[in-house]
Amino acid sequence: MSEERPTAEELRQGLTVEIVQGDQNVRSTDREPIVGEVATIYEDDPMGPEVELKTGVVGHVQSIVHDE
Repeated sequence: MSEERPTAEELRQGLTVEIVQGDQNVRSTDREPIVGEVATIYEDDPMGPEVELKTGVVGHVQSIVHDE
């Protein structure tokens, strides 16, 4: 499985993603991922595309959550 993050161009509103907030350590194994639906897509960033979720939380996308 690839660890490559999606780009801002691959994202769309309503897509369910996993994000980390800017003050969280992206590589930390004890972090709790935040999962939610994309409301606003801002820009690409080395830490992952920055988005705002419908809940108002802003963070960097780590992965797209696919329906099982």
